[in-house]
Amino acid sequence: MNARKILLGVCLVVAAWLALFADKTPDADVVEAVTPAKKTQVTQTNLASTKPVGANAKLPAASQVQTIAAVIDRKQLIAADYKANGNFFDAQSWTPPPPPTAKPPPPPPPTAPPLPFRYLGKKTDDGQIEVYLSSGDRTFIVQEKTIIENIYRVDAIKPTMMSITYLPLNQVQTLQIGSTD
Repeated sequence: MNARKILLGVCLVVAAWLALFADKTPDADVVEAVTPAKKTQVTQTNLASTKPVGANAKLPAASQVQTIAAVIDRKQLIAADYKANGNFFDAQSWTPPPPPTAKPPPPPPPTAPPLPFRYLGKKTDDGQIEVYLSSGDRTFIVQEKTIIENIYRVDAIKPTMMSITYLPLNQVQTLQIGSTD
C-alpha cells in the first residue's frame, strides 16, 4: 500500500466517526408550519411597525405575529429608471472616445506652374528687344505686351531678365535672358 491509500483510509475513518458520534442535540428553534390566514391588504402602517429579526434579536413569542411586506410590482420599481438609463444590458465600449480631429490646414493658395520656356537668344533693333524662346518643339519670338498661347503675357523685357504674367492666376514670373549685350 502506498501513502495515498493510507491517507484516504484515515480520512474515511474520521468522517465515519464524526457522522456517528458528532453533536446530535436537537435545535430548540424549530418552527412549526402555519396555515395561511385570510389575505389582508398591507398598509404603510403595517410596514412601519415591522421589526427586523437579526441574529441577536430575541425570538418572538408564540402570540406575536410577524408581518411580511407586500411585494411591490417590478414595473413600479424600475419603470422611471429604465426609461432614463435605457437598457441595462446594452453593449458598452470602454475604450475612450477618439480625440477630436484637428481641422486640416487650409490648402495652399494656387501658384503658377514653372515657366515652360527655354531662352534661346535675343535681338535688339532701335531700342526694341526681341527674345527667342522655345517650349517643347515650338519656337516663339516675343516682344513686350505679347501674349503666348492665351496663357502667358510678356510684361517687360530688360537686358538681363524678362517678366512674364501667368494669366489664369495673374501671377508674375521672371526669366533670365543672359547678359546686357
